[in-house]
Amino acid sequence: METIYLIMPGKISDNFAEIVKIATENCQLTIVKTTEDLPVLKNKKIIFAIELDECGFNIPLFEMLLKLKERGDDSLLGSRAVIIIQSSSELFTKSTAQKIVFLTNRMGCRFPGHPAVEATHNLDNFLTWQKTYNLPLVEIYKEQAKELVEKLTEENLKLINRPKILVLHSSLFKTSNTLMLWKMVKESLSEEDIREFHVENGTVVDCRGCSYKTCIHYSEEKSCFYGGIMVKEILPAIEEADCIIWLCPNYNDAISAKLMAVINRMTVLYKRVEFGDKTLSSIVVSGNSGSDCVAKQLIGALNINKGFRLPPYFALTATANDPGSIMNVLGIDQKAKEFAENIKREIKK
Repeated sequence: METIYLIMPGKISDNFAEIVKIATENCQLTIVKTTEDLPVLKNKKIIFAIELDECGFNIPLFEMLLKLKERGDDSLLGSRAVIIIQSSSELFTKSTAQKIVFLTNRMGCRFPGHPAVEATHNLDNFLTWQKTYNLPLVEIYKEQAKELVEKLTEENLKLINRPKILVLHSSLFKTSNTLMLWKMVKESLSEEDIREFHVENGTVVDCRGCSYKTCIHYSEEKSCFYGGIMVKEILPAIEEADCIIWLCPNYNDAISAKLMAVINRMTVLYKRVEFGDKTLSSIVVSGNSGSDCVAKQLIGALNINKGFRLPPYFALTATANDPGSIMNVLGIDQKAKEFAENIKREIKK
């Protein structure tokens, strides 16, 4: 039986310890609680079991992440991880999970789709699941934690002979540093099956927020309340793709409204199609700072919520303000080439 590394730092309550025990009862574990215990973690299966304090912190966790970072940007290369995270309030589980994924992914760690089970105060975040499971909230929590660990032990990377890559953006080539960086990346993907889609102004209306039953109805019909180009072209392209690259200039530390509307409208497809075999990648360019904000938003929306798999080093980030200044970023050509090679390595047989 393969060993799983259970990273469980800081103060742990009895009820959280019980959840983790139940979730891992059939696993051979090495438990890591302090930086002094931290082994080499390349090519490992890892569970981050994290309990947050009243301010949403787990300081020993970030001491561990800092130590891993000091070992190099490949200190988690070849490893795969999931997260069980609990808070004493209704806050912090999502933002902390996003940060854990972002930081460890930049050290080479990959994550399956839906890599986190969150438990907020009183387990209120499981109330919607109760409509499906018809179980006490704590039992739903236990079941989801067990299923998550099973996903970690069973997931295998499936490579494809001729993967289909979809590129989504909403920028103009004339002025966009993000698209200029994509052009550099694309030069190393010249033999790949690539489709690019420009989401133009006014073409995608944001999600209406239909009821669950209404959304299911439209999903079964392969449609959506608004119809239009989203139903005719974008959703079919997402369904067909093996890898989706999101080109995201930083707009006020967030994804652009047009691309966010696409993500919001994907729910109707999500209810019908499994995204777990689809790979999420991104290029994020900021004028000043904040590329991590956009990358974490993509992680939250598409990896944690929608269930796309996250390869190591999923995001290529850069800082460039004036149009064309991306060309002057030190080493950007090599970074673009390495990013393209990483995409191919993760999806192509």
